[in-house]
Amino acid sequence: MSETGSKFSLLIDLAKEPSSEKRRELLREVTDIFLSQPTERSENESAMFDEIVGAIAQDMALQVRAELAKKIAVSPAPLRRTARRFAFDKIEVAKHVLEKSASLTETDILEVIAAASQEHMMSVTRRSDIGEAVSSALVDRGEDRVVASLLSNNSAKIGRETFERVADRAKESPVLHAPFVRNQHVPLDLLNEVYLQVETGLRQEIMKKFDKVSPEALEEALRNSRDRLSEAYGALPTDFKEGATRVADLEKRGGLKPPALVMLLRENQRTAFTIAFAKLVDIEFGAAQRLIDAKDLDALAILARSASFDRALFVTLCMLIGGDTYGMSKAEAFGQLYERVTPLAAQRAVRFWKVRANTRSEAVA
Repeated sequence: MSETGSKFSLLIDLAKEPSSEKRRELLREVTDIFLSQPTERSENESAMFDEIVGAIAQDMALQVRAELAKKIAVSPAPLRRTARRFAFDKIEVAKHVLEKSASLTETDILEVIAAASQEHMMSVTRRSDIGEAVSSALVDRGEDRVVASLLSNNSAKIGRETFERVADRAKESPVLHAPFVRNQHVPLDLLNEVYLQVETGLRQEIMKKFDKVSPEALEEALRNSRDRLSEAYGALPTDFKEGATRVADLEKRGGLKPPALVMLLRENQRTAFTIAFAKLVDIEFGAAQRLIDAKDLDALAILARSASFDRALFVTLCMLIGGDTYGMSKAEAFGQLYERVTPLAAQRAVRFWKVRANTRSEAVA
């Protein structure tokens, strides 16, 4: 009997064999033969193997299905029918084909995402050929841990609109912070949007990206940022009018300079200080108020750097903003915080905050 005839005979024997034990042995034998040199198999041979083996395997024990799925997953043979069946199987079986099988089409993957479990989706996030449609579906249906795994796969193609949805989720989900910031393809303006929510180490990573970006990439990011809605700020404080009058008077007399900020804080004119600070660093009052109230010294360091405040002045402002919270022992740490931000990176970051302020003003008008 020829080699081809022998293989067909094995497949027929497999299809007819009633004994589960013999079926299992025949299945292993047939699989090893057909997958040993898949490029030498004819289209008809592959189709028959795909149909018969896929159907028989469904009745096998979990361990046997998992073993076969592992072999199918790495085979270049066109075995879509079997791979698809395994993709909807229990995760112990499905994970092999979902992570590696080239036989699965994008349509197959999207159907798995729509119908299967979060664990199945986790396996999909590890594929090397994830396109924008699959990424979008994973973000739509996946839990944060699934989205985090997707972001950690730098070979995955993720569209701008999908990144925007992830940025919105990241503002409320610490699980997404690190993978979002560290993904190589996240648009620069969206990194800026999550800056205030992430911890110090991740903020430093964002600032390094601002430092390295080309002027052309920065301009493109700024254009994209103008299309995003600005954040809603709270109502003006009750003494805003008085504070604005004090600052206007300082400005009229030529006294609206960084040292005046120290004076206003020492006089406990916090609203006037916030108005003056916002003017000197050229951002919206609401944004400045939010950062000062939160004592967000990382962000304030960026603003101070961008406006070329003196290092000693920044340290003094930190001490006064913190009040009794900060003792003199913190002064050196504040100075180091200031030095850690390069002027160029600070100026680039602040440009996004100015875009947000302009967008909000235009919307109000």
